Amino acid sequence: MERRTFLKIGSGAAGAILVPVFGNAIAAEELMRPLATAFKKTLADVALNAATGAGASYCDVRIGRYLSQYLTTRNVNIESIANTESTGVGVRVIAGGAYGFASTNDMSPDSVAEAARQAVAIAKANARLQAEPLRMAPLKGVGEVSWSTPFTKDWRTVPIKEKADMLIAANRAGLDAGASFMESQLFQINQQKYFASTDGSYIDQDIHRLWSPFTATAVDKATNKFRTRDGLSSPMGMGYEFFDAKPEHKVRAAGGVAPLYTRSYDIVEDARAAGRQAREKLTAKSVEPGKYDLVLSPEHLFLTIHESVGHPTELDRVLGYEANYAGTSFATLDKWRSKSFKFGSERVNFTGDKNAPASLAAVGYDDEGVPAKSWDIIKDGILVSYQATRDQAHIIDEKASHGCSFADSWDSVQFQRMPNVSLKPGTQRLTPDEMVKDVKKGIYILGRGSYSIDQQRYNFQFGGQLYFEIKDGKIGQQLEDVAYQSNTQEFWNACSGICDERDYRLGGSFFDGKGQPSQVSAVSHGSSTTRFNGVNVINTARKIG
Repeated sequence: MERRTFLKIGSGAAGAILVPVFGNAIAAEELMRPLATAFKKTLADVALNAATGAGASYCDVRIGRYLSQYLTTRNVNIESIANTESTGVGVRVIAGGAYGFASTNDMSPDSVAEAARQAVAIAKANARLQAEPLRMAPLKGVGEVSWSTPFTKDWRTVPIKEKADMLIAANRAGLDAGASFMESQLFQINQQKYFASTDGSYIDQDIHRLWSPFTATAVDKATNKFRTRDGLSSPMGMGYEFFDAKPEHKVRAAGGVAPLYTRSYDIVEDARAAGRQAREKLTAKSVEPGKYDLVLSPEHLFLTIHESVGHPTELDRVLGYEANYAGTSFATLDKWRSKSFKFGSERVNFTGDKNAPASLAAVGYDDEGVPAKSWDIIKDGILVSYQATRDQAHIIDEKASHGCSFADSWDSVQFQRMPNVSLKPGTQRLTPDEMVKDVKKGIYILGRGSYSIDQQRYNFQFGGQLYFEIKDGKIGQQLEDVAYQSNTQEFWNACSGICDERDYRLGGSFFDGKGQPSQVSAVSHGSSTTRFNGVNVINTARKIG
């Protein structure tokens, strides 16, 4: 069996992150050689027939080819370039009312058939310990279909030199603007996923995602004090055209304090601003603790949405099935059954969505063959639903799955993962600058920062990348040492304004962890700039001596 390895990438002052890399190193030209569809269908039929012949009442097969390319740079130097590939077959069955799963990277019919029989044996063993049989929501097979991420420029065809030159140009811009050090990366993913099931589906999907994070670090050599500013880009589910910055994709930040984009990104412009703003942080005023009205940019708010809305509405957390990795949920079934639990103010509306263009969770079908869809989770501030898979739907009186099943590799069993969970834009015309005009004492926050949230996804603290004082309706000086504290229900009930769809943007997480053994997924969260009244702000500075 192929083993997972990990690529350790320096992440500036934030320490190091562990980025999962699946598979073996390959030459760049190997990225363009897919498996033949006819070959995949033949292997799938071998597995389906072997499983049912061994006693399975249901079987699904995932044949995956997972490709990635990572580039890392520091200042004007390339640090690493890696192309990886992982290919294999995962077989999930139901026998005796219980699941069984097995996988193999031996693509021969005999090995695939043996994996299917092993999955059945595991299911039968599980059935002896399981109190009740699984209840799967009905699903009609779709026959032979295909889906692919819409894109106009395939990242696999873009020369590595062009990508490296782009990252180094961004680093130079940041250094010239005031940064002492610049680090930038480019992550590119292609998942070629073939799904087949005894329901009668043969689904071929080609999924593309990319992300270009960077960190600008400014150092005061006299005091050894340093400050950082990370990039404000979002990971996206699209092609390399994301870096062909277009004026119509540029959004005006409140007060013009940062370059922001929707469907394309100018990394050089953002890096130049980051170098300057990291330097300015060294002398920025430290915030006075107290109650403030917060104006939160989508590039910041996505993480608050992810942690305080996305995770607590995962049905497995609600049920207590998922607890070891980041806890359960305060949003328990009794709150949903009441049909009156006030999750947020009446203007707060969240949807689960697998269709949003350019989003990270956009697919044609999930890893159970369920067509992508959208649905309400919070409607007019009231908790109305959760995120469910086929075996969970009946628990919340749903007749069909929400399509929330996902596995991060062919050798991982699929389970409930977050769709895009997004805050709907405001219904009245409102720009960020107009939102700021009646704020007497506030803070404007951009970018993802540190965060902490409790085991029920209720009490939390969030920081950001950039903070600007709002005084008497005007954005003023840059602030430092800012974090806001609240609990999920109090925070979303404090929501007093949401900008309209003209300001709507996607943020997201490229490596969202869940489960034990841990799996990673990619998910977006959309919103417009949003205001929250009377939120507690603390000063995070630590004085020594």
